[in-house]
Amino acid sequence: MSRFAEAFAATVAVLAIASSASAQACNALKTAIQSLFDARLEALEKAALQAELEGPALDLTLPGRRPLPGRLHPITRAEYDLLDIFGSMGFEVARGPEIDTFARCFTQLGFPPDHPATDEHDTFYVTGGGEGDDAHVLRTHTSTMQIREMSRREAPLAVVSPGKVFRRDDDATHSPMFHQLEGFLVDEGITFAHLQGMLTVFLERFFGGGIEVRFRASYFPFVEPGAEVDVRRKAEHGGDPGPWMEILGCGMIHPTVLKNVGYDPEKVSGFAFGMGVDRIAMVRHGVPNIKALYENDQRFLSAF
Repeated sequence: MSRFAEAFAATVAVLAIASSASAQACNALKTAIQSLFDARLEALEKAALQAELEGPALDLTLPGRRPLPGRLHPITRAEYDLLDIFGSMGFEVARGPEIDTFARCFTQLGFPPDHPATDEHDTFYVTGGGEGDDAHVLRTHTSTMQIREMSRREAPLAVVSPGKVFRRDDDATHSPMFHQLEGFLVDEGITFAHLQGMLTVFLERFFGGGIEVRFRASYFPFVEPGAEVDVRRKAEHGGDPGPWMEILGCGMIHPTVLKNVGYDPEKVSGFAFGMGVDRIAMVRHGVPNIKALYENDQRFLSAF
């Protein structure tokens, strides 16, 4: 009789007297059942080992499985590169909340009350978040950090602020949620020439040189004068230069904004600039559709 059968027979015998047995008999029952389980487990382990030994040998000549190391998402990599470059120029990094007040998002930045950006068709309002300047919105730009940082600090200061922003916009080049980086510098005697020089150096470092940079006059409520910045690849070997691509917006901080945070525009001046990190990553890698950056397609992401 096998060990398994013996243990089973013993268990049956104990069960026959368990109803009238003492605590000693119950312990005997427990021991018998445990022996049954141990015997069966040992038999299964031996059978598995024997099957492995008798199976086909491991072929060490077969190629191994290629490891799949992790890598940074192109948006994350672009943000890290931006922060490295601006950090080397003396800018500090500040981060803020993604939900902010209407006042910091619009009013204190000089947006008129009827500006289209304040409409519910463009901005996400938080239900029950208040009214007027106290209303809460998903921030539409990281420019809110201008108000937050300048309100609590004295000049001089140089700050960049990366983060997520939200707008009711959805097409090939826009997403309802995207990443933005805002930068601003305030000190005595700051001019537009400082802004041009700094941004030109930044763009040449980010795109690796071989580019042309141009500034076009533009309008933003919180800067005066304002400009948009385009880049293109220089012509090589007698060929045509690449197309102009819009990269960022910038300008001199409006005196009204400086007054709103307690600065004297007669004593200090400053510049501000903002760019979509998603947009600049698309231009850097030649990605035609912003949605490709968010679909988590491993075939696409493995190219970076």
